[in-house]
Amino acid sequence: MEFERLKKQDIVEALQHFPVVAVIGPRQCGKSTLVKQIISTIPDSVYLDLERPSDIQKLENAEWFLTSQKDKLICIDEVQRKPELFPLIRSLVDDWKRPGCFLILGSASRDLLRQSSESLAGRINYKRLTPFLYDEISSSFSLETYFSNGAFPRSLLAATPKVSFDWRQSFIRTFLERDLQFWAGFTPTTMRRLWQMLAHINGQILNYSTLGNALGVSSVTIKNYIDLLENTYMVEVIPPYVSNMGKRLVKSPKVYISDSGIAVSLIQLQNFEQVAGHPVFGSLWEQIVLSNLKGQFDDAEFFFYRTNHGAECDFVMKIYNKVFAIECKASYSPVLSKGNYNAFEDIQADYIFIVSTNPKGWAMAPRMDVVSLSELILKINEQLAT
Repeated sequence: MEFERLKKQDIVEALQHFPVVAVIGPRQCGKSTLVKQIISTIPDSVYLDLERPSDIQKLENAEWFLTSQKDKLICIDEVQRKPELFPLIRSLVDDWKRPGCFLILGSASRDLLRQSSESLAGRINYKRLTPFLYDEISSSFSLETYFSNGAFPRSLLAATPKVSFDWRQSFIRTFLERDLQFWAGFTPTTMRRLWQMLAHINGQILNYSTLGNALGVSSVTIKNYIDLLENTYMVEVIPPYVSNMGKRLVKSPKVYISDSGIAVSLIQLQNFEQVAGHPVFGSLWEQIVLSNLKGQFDDAEFFFYRTNHGAECDFVMKIYNKVFAIECKASYSPVLSKGNYNAFEDIQADYIFIVSTNPKGWAMAPRMDVVSLSELILKINEQLAT
């Protein structure tokens, strides 16, 4: 079963204008599958997977091999495994002087791929691919399945809930036991315990000291671990929205596990019925909304709003000089609190969206709509077009 990825055309167009295009995102989110679809239409292309020993061997004399492929689109998968390639790539694209020289894939963020941003400044265009966005698969999968299986392709497409759960358990184990070896100073046991704790406090305010005390390590160590999880797309850390209204604001960030399926696996929940009855259900909906917004709007910044007096809004989205207040309610009939209304008054957003699990939304008040997840994307695009 194949699904059209919304980022596909963006990547194709970027290759027409930039010497190097980087597709970044978490492991197993579909980067390789998408890129293979793209290069299958480009006759002069070569694909190297740096998890395959035979392809690594080809790059023992990297300058000679890459130069011999000069007139092709060279695709390098899992590029973070050979960061020493970046200065060479820079030198080659400066010599070749054309767009579409390299298409590189990485399971680490721009910040973690520091070598590329330093060596290839002005030559590289980044495209972030997430696991499936709901609009990409909504015609084939229910929102309930999306909740419990998450958005990773192999988990969502699994034949049974048990197969999906087993795949996610294997994914977590592989990340801890294999992927961590590339980053110094991290131990699988401590990372697993922290990851599980974060799943239980999904969507809550981060307290590094409390987590450090629980795990018997320093708050600095906890921050380093969470930074790694964020830079490998396993968690999202959302900063507070700072207004100039003199309010006493919560200043610590919030944290979300980046995928609902991974979150429920870390808590050992195996199906939607268990998920729906668990206290983490509401925060999973917040995470799903956040992940879909981030996957659709690359240029947006995201914050949350909360004061010490109880005013709160799940997300404040800033993009192209517009501000949207977004409140997530895992309900068919969402009810707003006094704290929500107080937050909306403080934020003074261009538009307010209440994101419900109801497939059909409605207008609640001037500049305030109840929307489904798909309607949210459409309405934000409409607002950006005005």
